[in-house]
Amino acid sequence: MNLSFFSQNGYQVIPHFIKNETCSQLITRALQWVKSLPVDQVSIFSTENQTADSYFLESGRSIRLFFEEEAAKNPECLQVDKERMVNKIGHALHDLDPVFRSFSRSNSIKSLALQLGFQIPVPVQSMVILKQPWVGGEVRPHQDSSFLYTQPPSCIGLWWALQDATVDNGCLWVLEGSHKCAIHKRMRRTPDGKSIYFYEENPKDCDYTVLDNYKPIECEAGSLILLHGALWHFSCKNKSSQSRHAYSLHLLEGKDSVWSPDNWLQPSHLPFEPL
Repeated sequence: MNLSFFSQNGYQVIPHFIKNETCSQLITRALQWVKSLPVDQVSIFSTENQTADSYFLESGRSIRLFFEEEAAKNPECLQVDKERMVNKIGHALHDLDPVFRSFSRSNSIKSLALQLGFQIPVPVQSMVILKQPWVGGEVRPHQDSSFLYTQPPSCIGLWWALQDATVDNGCLWVLEGSHKCAIHKRMRRTPDGKSIYFYEENPKDCDYTVLDNYKPIECEAGSLILLHGALWHFSCKNKSSQSRHAYSLHLLEGKDSVWSPDNWLQPSHLPFEPL
């Protein structure tokens, strides 16, 4: 791993971090969750205008389904094509599901975290993102630390391509070097814990809105992309006939780093557990 490249650019691609067999196992397990979980409500995840419902707020320490916007517009489609409408499964697979827990807490990931400089690496959030052919929606530019904030900031995202990721099917795009910018805004819980709001933490000190400045990160299945918590990144809608499934895990520093009490995700009944 090239730590100097990561420090300079805010991201790093590690090809072939996991085998294709492991990718298939994780996809199979994720689809089992899609089939087994009931559709209690059609909740849509957004990096810009997140609905502050209890279903989302309680998902931080549970496993729940989130859907494409099309599902909210046409709920009848869930009766015939539920799998195609699921956008994401989150957010505690790394703790509550035995397959994802075993993978997320493997020696190889702990070793990687230590190489990145973590003293006590703590996984706090995990997601399977299912970008289905033609309907997999875009994820607008954002910084992960906007949602998972510590003082001092310590978030690093681990993003595995479980299938080949291309420009056509919605690969990640990154704004190189933007991790040197301040955390622009944060998603916070209200004092009563029942809602959320976005708060502009710092003035905009880099132009993250010009999408032409971003670089696409195409990669093969099994590749790992490391993402600094302050790095601006996004993904486009899947405009192809090929799905683009991925698994992400976010790590924070458990030593000399304080989890913000107004983060949307709170440990509540299930404390964070270090690797």
